[in-house]
Amino acid sequence: MSAYDSVTAARANDRPTTVDYITRIFGDSFIELHGDRRFADDKAVIGGIAEIDGKTVTVIGLEKGRNLNERMDRNFGSAHPEGYRKALRLMKQAEKFHRPVLCFVDTSGAYCGIGAEERGQGQAIAENLMEMMTLKTPILSVFIGEGGSGGALALAVADEVWMLENAIYSVISPEGCASILWKDPSKTAEASECLKLTSQDLFKLGVIERIIREPKNVDSVVFDSFKSLIAQTFDKLGAFDTETLLSKRYNRFRKF
Repeated sequence: MSAYDSVTAARANDRPTTVDYITRIFGDSFIELHGDRRFADDKAVIGGIAEIDGKTVTVIGLEKGRNLNERMDRNFGSAHPEGYRKALRLMKQAEKFHRPVLCFVDTSGAYCGIGAEERGQGQAIAENLMEMMTLKTPILSVFIGEGGSGGALALAVADEVWMLENAIYSVISPEGCASILWKDPSKTAEASECLKLTSQDLFKLGVIERIIREPKNVDSVVFDSFKSLIAQTFDKLGAFDTETLLSKRYNRFRKF
């Protein structure tokens, strides 16, 4: 499978979204929380609290939507600054109550419209990066589709980062890279190879810790296994004292 095949698979219309993962993993235990307490409730970011193996966790994800109406309502998963501020509010709440944080990432990138820039898009993302690095509770981020630039990284400063087999994670889209480097968008497939954006490439580079098998909507075995892995990882990370946890997280990113 080529790198561009992975790009196509990550963008597929029938791919499970964050809402699907929350439903299959947490069921009715998920309670959604809204708003950034400053401007609005960004529907591109869904977040709340849920239970896994009897323990409460904070769940935050970038949601693209599953049909045209949902995608328009959720801005195709491209968050505004208030979305990232909502995510940070929930993370700080998790820290206060000693809850681990689970993030699902699926976005082509943060929204780059005029309004988003006027309301401090860059600052909102930067604050997330800074605060997540020192958040005194375990963080796990999972890339379930596209992971585009700072819009993805704003939910990926974590103790461990996982990717689904066909997910991608890159500083820029292949189309953007081809347009900048070759002034030729037809070279998208070549750009995809150069960017090393596949889960296999990033695992070899040490950027991620685990590759997760692609689940189907009816594949309960894979979802159950995924749920068990998440619970085990939070147990493992929760065993570290705060100083050790933060030191490991800091060193994880310093090594890059």
